[in-house]
Amino acid sequence: MNEIVSNDQLGAFCRHTHVELSGTAGGPLAGRTFAVKDIYARTASAVQALLDAGANLVGKTLTDEMAWSLSGENAHYGTPVNVNAPGRIPGGSSSGSVSAVAAGVVDFAIGSDTGGSVRLPASFCGVIGLRPTHGRIPMDGVRPLAPSFDTCGWFARDAALFERVGRILLREEGSAPKPRRALLAQDALALAGDAVAHALKPAIARVEMLIGALEAVTVADEPLSQWMNYFRLLQSAEAWAQHGEWVRRVSPQLGPGVKERFAWASSVDPGAVARAKMRREDIARRMAALLEGETVLVLPSAPGIAPLRNSPPQVLDDLRARALAMLSIAGLARLPQVSLPLASLEGCPLGLSLIAARGNDTMLLALAKTLT
Repeated sequence: MNEIVSNDQLGAFCRHTHVELSGTAGGPLAGRTFAVKDIYARTASAVQALLDAGANLVGKTLTDEMAWSLSGENAHYGTPVNVNAPGRIPGGSSSGSVSAVAAGVVDFAIGSDTGGSVRLPASFCGVIGLRPTHGRIPMDGVRPLAPSFDTCGWFARDAALFERVGRILLREEGSAPKPRRALLAQDALALAGDAVAHALKPAIARVEMLIGALEAVTVADEPLSQWMNYFRLLQSAEAWAQHGEWVRRVSPQLGPGVKERFAWASSVDPGAVARAKMRREDIARRMAALLEGETVLVLPSAPGIAPLRNSPPQVLDDLRARALAMLSIAGLARLPQVSLPLASLEGCPLGLSLIAARGNDTMLLALAKTLT
């Protein structure tokens, strides 16, 4: 076991499933170090691409239980440290990966994003994080939660490195398209509240200086909380299809929150799931029309700063509901979204997000490099 893992003061790394692999000599990531979320069960093609590019895997990182939480507090293995918001949660479920990157222990780290598990931790910990277009990066060798939402995302502090890693994972070398139009998601801003909207004003102004005047839009054709409900139904049905048999057979001692989500997933109404599937395709078409022509949608990455560790369940439940309402936009429509560490509130990081049309991931990478 290397010194990074053996001297881990963050609680970010997994000792019981430790793996370290050396990258190929040379390559665009030569000498760089990275870590991988513990749901990567073998050397997935995404991980292999990074090794082939010269990066060195130093270890596996802690995740929320079953990768089904947004808090980063694992009832069995603890909570990784958020160095940029001391005493507060790092966000989940890619908690260990974001913690290690924020603390500068590794150069970049791989996570996964189903409902927001890269975007929300990136906002809470003050780093760059991207959820790619669904299906752009292979998910072989990764333990699934909800396959129609699961994506391989990553974190970095340095925007140039972030783009370099993204080019390798996306297998795209051509020039990135330039945004021609920017929209401001008024319903997402309203959901986040006045304090968040005020804190993000300077960051939004930077986007406006780069792209041009932002056009205010209402993203959803109904309350965003209803879009969250569609996501919740679909995610729960898929999670139960993946893990329900094991949960019933083994009766594992699941932690708070995860236990209740699996219990609810076991009883979701198939008719409601079918209706949610239909609405998902309506939403995808709506978002495709909204984002056509190299358009980006600007919105908060999170409804606020990271809550304190060991917050009461109702605080975390409220966070989850409000966060998923805005995070479900990209998830339902299978879109890429990047969270940029461009703001702060009460001395804690707060991210600004950009969403683009399907396949326009490199446009977001280029914007991240310019804006951060």
